[in-house]
Amino acid sequence: MRQAGVLDVGCHSALLTVVRSRPGHVMEPVFSHKVRLRLHETLDRKGRLDDAGVESVERAVAQAIASDPRLRGTDMFAFATSVIRDAPNRDEVIRRVARRTGTQLSVLDGEEEARLAYVAARQWVGPAAGRLLVLDVGGGTVEIASGTGDQPNSVHSLPLGARRITRDWLPGGIAPSKQGLTEIRRYLRRKLEAVPDLPRAEPGTRVLACSKTFEQLARLAAARGKAHRSQRRLALSQLHACVPVLAAANPARRAKLPGISRHRAEQSLAGALVAEALMEACEAKAVEVCPWSTREGLLLEHLAALHDTPGGPESHRPGRTGKSDMRVGE
Repeated sequence: MRQAGVLDVGCHSALLTVVRSRPGHVMEPVFSHKVRLRLHETLDRKGRLDDAGVESVERAVAQAIASDPRLRGTDMFAFATSVIRDAPNRDEVIRRVARRTGTQLSVLDGEEEARLAYVAARQWVGPAAGRLLVLDVGGGTVEIASGTGDQPNSVHSLPLGARRITRDWLPGGIAPSKQGLTEIRRYLRRKLEAVPDLPRAEPGTRVLACSKTFEQLARLAAARGKAHRSQRRLALSQLHACVPVLAAANPARRAKLPGISRHRAEQSLAGALVAEALMEACEAKAVEVCPWSTREGLLLEHLAALHDTPGGPESHRPGRTGKSDMRVGE
């Protein structure tokens, strides 16, 4: 029985997830280990990670790799999300992490992240779900994918992530005037309207939201509504009602709101504005929160590659160059 692992190094954490496949199970969890990061606090105005930020990534990766003896012999794919991918000193960060930990971080472009999120969402809902529209609001980018099969027919990645909008429009996470919020909404709407062939939530489409941003907004909306409101569904009307609540509070107060975590409080208003603009542009009246995204898509494809290729995961699509695949402890 083979097991596969993914080490996901993002803005807020380095998360190691190890799974295995067994009869009757798509993915059976083996263990996971999270190391908290605050990389957004280590970025300069150009988006470079300072020395403290790079050192925190080095420590987090080293700690994750040494976290559990069951990791020994696991085929693993390690990747960094947009906070490192888009940093001007990305190559230096990757080089330093590899030198200290022996782990080579890969970077996936936004369209590949969108594809993998779709793959995960499709597996989560099953083939009978029909046409899917998958939305993902990250820190640096927004991913959109749609299709009817195991792979998406279209993918888009846009530089409209919650961290980026916070940096450019909401310094410190503080809401501007009412007119300022209107200007942000206009900017987001204009950027989304300029995307050619942006998929829409046509009748019969199941719309899935694969991100912590949507998950936390759904929890906030559910807490503000009636007791039976689902935390796994977010209507556009509920989202409209959440924006002024977030705008009226500073990050410290937002962190005390139901569903909003402390480490995402600063960018939660931007996340709500981006999610709102995205749902409007795609004509989605509601989304269903999906717990699987890019990381699970990688795990699914990695497990499939281990079964299909006796020699290991070299044919695995994201890691086909071999630069980011490794077998821990061997």
